[in-house]
Amino acid sequence: MKKTVISLILLSTALLAACAGNDEGGGAAPKIIIDSDFNTMGDDGQLFVMATQLMAQGKVNVLGLTVESGNGWLLQEQSDALKAAERMGVASQIGVYSGANYALAYDAASIQAQIAANPNGWFGSWMFPQPQSPADLIAPPDGFATSNTLRSQNASDFMIAAIKAHPHEVTILEVGPPTNLAIALRKAPEIAPLIKAIVYMGGNINVPGNANAVAEMNWWFDPVAVSEILRLDIPQSVIPLDVTDTVPLDQATFDAIAHNPAKQTVVTQIYDTENAQFLGPDAHIFDTLTIAWLLDPTLATQTTDAWLSINTTPGEQQGQVTASTTAPIAGGSVRKIRYVSQFDNTRFLAQYIDLLTRPVPVTLPAF
Repeated sequence: MKKTVISLILLSTALLAACAGNDEGGGAAPKIIIDSDFNTMGDDGQLFVMATQLMAQGKVNVLGLTVESGNGWLLQEQSDALKAAERMGVASQIGVYSGANYALAYDAASIQAQIAANPNGWFGSWMFPQPQSPADLIAPPDGFATSNTLRSQNASDFMIAAIKAHPHEVTILEVGPPTNLAIALRKAPEIAPLIKAIVYMGGNINVPGNANAVAEMNWWFDPVAVSEILRLDIPQSVIPLDVTDTVPLDQATFDAIAHNPAKQTVVTQIYDTENAQFLGPDAHIFDTLTIAWLLDPTLATQTTDAWLSINTTPGEQQGQVTASTTAPIAGGSVRKIRYVSQFDNTRFLAQYIDLLTRPVPVTLPAF
């Protein structure tokens, strides 16, 4: 019996390494940077809660949280991120770094035309007035941060420094438009071979878009940044709409987080406030799949390796992804990229519920 158990453990370890190559070696917690278009307790905020709870368990080491416009404008997002770190009790260990307010290239007239032509689309910050000062910001339900402040480095410079300090060890969880990372790679192209991996929540391969008809919002927002990074020889993988469309946020999952009387925290209360309005047949779970898959690639039950390219032209084809499993695409990725299209929802949702209902604040170990 003991031999069988040991064999299963060894097989599981081998599968994890073979599927994603994300083992740190020697049992060290994987080092990650979360690059995000942050929100209080939507998908980005939930990811941060899960990441800090996992960090408290010694399973991951979050080096920093970098922010760029996407879901909202930068000024609002960085305010929400500062409060999130303070709420979780990790402000001194996980810095918040402010990044790009705009995409590398954008055509404002085309964007407004696309918004008008796609009334059910999600175009993030472009759908709202841009805050001009702190007076224009909306406070989270538990108020603004009272002591946490932005770190002095901007996001791209922090990325460069962290990657150089930990060569071949840093994975970027790219859950917003990848503008900050593209800027870092423009500034310091020598970091490209030092990046361990990039895991995106973005793009859509064989399903409709959620911005315009053909594009997912994160990649639609800055397709030039996506295109530049895809063309670099960095291990990259994608959690696209193809899989997030199959992971619903249903009433039972929502209630298990928001309405469990034995597990009420500030996180569960804000989760209730921020997400109740979105429940329905189109409610799905997005960014949090990235960290779950990073730590356990067996959660992906269907994946495809393909060369990818993205349309960078402003207009109704902006952000559209093309995939080929047979040959490289001109102007596309230089290596095949793994994208996920099915998840083990039962196992994932159990982890999702558990991590979002753990006690807050957390206590982090020394790394």
